[in-house]
Amino acid sequence: MQLQYSFIIPVYNRPDEVDELLSSFKAMETLLDYEIVIVEDGSTETSEAVIKKYSDLNISYFFKENTGPGASRNYGMQHAKGNYFIILDSDVILPATYLDEIDKSLKTEYVDCFGGPDAAHESFSDLQKAINFAMTSFITTGGIRGNKNAVDKFQPRSFNMGLSKTAFLASKGFGRIHPGEDPDLSIRLWDLGFQTKLIPEAIVYHKRRISWRKFQQQVRKFGLVRPILNKWHPSTKKLTYWFPSIFIVGFDVSIILVILGYSWLISIYALYFAVAFILALYTTKSIKVAVMALWAICIQFLGYGLGFLESTFVINIQNKNPETHFPKLFFKLK
Repeated sequence: MQLQYSFIIPVYNRPDEVDELLSSFKAMETLLDYEIVIVEDGSTETSEAVIKKYSDLNISYFFKENTGPGASRNYGMQHAKGNYFIILDSDVILPATYLDEIDKSLKTEYVDCFGGPDAAHESFSDLQKAINFAMTSFITTGGIRGNKNAVDKFQPRSFNMGLSKTAFLASKGFGRIHPGEDPDLSIRLWDLGFQTKLIPEAIVYHKRRISWRKFQQQVRKFGLVRPILNKWHPSTKKLTYWFPSIFIVGFDVSIILVILGYSWLISIYALYFAVAFILALYTTKSIKVAVMALWAICIQFLGYGLGFLESTFVINIQNKNPETHFPKLFFKLK
């Protein structure tokens, strides 16, 4: 099958990000033909003027009412001309060889859905680099998502994700939950017999446009969503999803033990953070970023862990409807 690529990019009030992303498209070194489908999701600050600057790129631009990123991606795929969709967030930057790496991997080992990793560009702020480490390191919740050794269980994330038209039509694309719409789609694809995989070379630079406060809100939502996905898809439950909650409960216990004169548990936590600091320092080459990464890990575990416990209690103990109890996690499709 001849692959024809369509990039699907939903955007909401982010013309500056679109400008950076399209600039990276111009710098991409490829002879492959592709189209770019940009879906403006009810923005009040549109990217129309920015897009006009890139008239030499093959761009289709759509404006629709605000229905969330999942529905906007579905809208883009419905209007795309290609037979293989590459879904990106607007806050990413592409390396020069991005598309060629994808094409090479799919021609070597074809799958109907893939994901690629994210990294921090050298131009990113210290905050972005610290949060990127927390979100991607194997010693944090970044290690929960899966890896290249678990091909059929890797759950691609929609900031950097590929989906064939065949798989899109069979699955009907993304659902209404957000965040969590991407693992939900991956699981439904598995149930339909499709395979997923990680393409390690398909890296994007992910800016993660967030402050400490927004980061805490984001990871809390991730924690809230996971028990909902476990409820919908019981076969995908894993003990590893409990690790952040166990981590924060264990830390509380370690403080109590210190008061009682026992320091062995707090020593384990001290060792963990020492290892995390060394890894962050090695990765980022910055003492300041490494220290900030420790704070990012604390926020990550606390936000995710408490969110996970809250959602588990509400859904599994109180038997409440997730959509009714957590309405902000669901978009209404129109």
